Amino acid sequence: MRRMRNAKIVATLGPASSDPGVIEKLFLAGVDVFRLNFSHGTADDHGQRVKSLREIEARHKRPIAILADLQGPKLRVGKFLEGRVMLSEGQSFRLQLAPMQGSAEAVTLPHPEIFAALIPGAELLLDDGKLRLRIDRCDAESADTTVLVGGALSDRKGVNVPGVVLPISSLTEKDRRDLQVALALEVDMVALSFVQRPEDIHEARAIIGKRAMIVAKLEKPAAIDRLEEIVFATDAVMVARGDLGVEMPAEQVPSLQKLIVKVSRRMGRPVIVATQMLESMIESPVPTRAEASDVATAIYDGADAVMLSAESAAGKHPIAAVEMMSRIIAGVEADPVQRQLLDASHTSNVPGQTDVADAVCCAMRRAVALLRARAIICCTHSGHTSLRAARERPEAAILSVTPQQSTARRLALAWGVHSVLLDNVDGMEEMAQIAGQIAVQEGFAEPGDPFVVIGGAPFGTPGTTNIMRIGQA
Repeated sequence: MRRMRNAKIVATLGPASSDPGVIEKLFLAGVDVFRLNFSHGTADDHGQRVKSLREIEARHKRPIAILADLQGPKLRVGKFLEGRVMLSEGQSFRLQLAPMQGSAEAVTLPHPEIFAALIPGAELLLDDGKLRLRIDRCDAESADTTVLVGGALSDRKGVNVPGVVLPISSLTEKDRRDLQVALALEVDMVALSFVQRPEDIHEARAIIGKRAMIVAKLEKPAAIDRLEEIVFATDAVMVARGDLGVEMPAEQVPSLQKLIVKVSRRMGRPVIVATQMLESMIESPVPTRAEASDVATAIYDGADAVMLSAESAAGKHPIAAVEMMSRIIAGVEADPVQRQLLDASHTSNVPGQTDVADAVCCAMRRAVALLRARAIICCTHSGHTSLRAARERPEAAILSVTPQQSTARRLALAWGVHSVLLDNVDGMEEMAQIAGQIAVQEGFAEPGDPFVVIGGAPFGTPGTTNIMRIGQA
């Protein structure tokens, strides 16, 4: 079950893809990481999907990663007497903490943390940015605003506060309950919504520990202000372009995407580009050419993974969407220009954080290019060695040999990594001897092809990558 590509595919499960047969078809079509959206569904729903995925994993003998995506804080207006009002440009509109039946003049905003952060002149966005309000006067319980961009506003529509760090945790009480469900299901990754600062990652880490990777969803402008700190604190990153595009001008999102991918790659954190990638395939069996180009751009930039949301969760063509995404990735990776761009965008580690493992992996990258090696065999317990190798974006496939199933699953997100479970290897010498057999058995090399092995001594000790060996299959 090797993939003939380096970049990975994340797909969301939902009403269109809950049947075990459909889930298996999605896996066979190319999904590497399955996303459970905890904004929807019950604990039993998610439990059934995890059960199906583990059965598929056992049948096909390929590690599958499961990502639990927490909802995060949802800031919304209250309800209207008639369910919907029309706001006109230039009119006054009041927001208040106290409960009330909303009208065209005022509505409840049941979030004291928003009022605590507001200042005159600030702006509020409603309904994914379709409506815009300017704050004229405000206190701890109310705000008088002027409508800058009007339109229809209905019950429970979302509120965004651009340019303001809100004094709220990224983990709501619902998230904490959902997190316990996810950890009990032994998911491999937890996506944290509404990340504004590295402290949000630390708060989640205190609960999760080492039981799952943390994926920081970057969807708030405040997160961009502390981007490097957040990326350093987390295990992986998601570019959540939909929410990011609500609070920031649309023309800034492409450059921010490139910045986030660049910083994540430099720090060796897997990065997912998400939201609206093949959105037209929710209804159509084929994407627009612009969407195909959008996916391709993420791959040219060297993203570890691209993600499907509603396309696979609720769309009419979930399997076709995965197949299309896989073909786009394969097409880009067959283009010599992509290799030129990856090499040109290669960056050194963060100053002061380079270690022996970085030096070994840098040497590995050059050795692979000079020898035209067909495979890189990484011996790893924690996955650290394989992630360092993936950071280099080498020209050969990365075979991650590990005795830890949890490590193999987590590495399903990493660029170019193909995990192999292997026990009872006594040392680097034995690993070097059998590495060529593994490369041939897994379909990455032919007898006689050169390969590179990287690992550490003492063997089996996490974080000791300090050896590179070169051999022939």
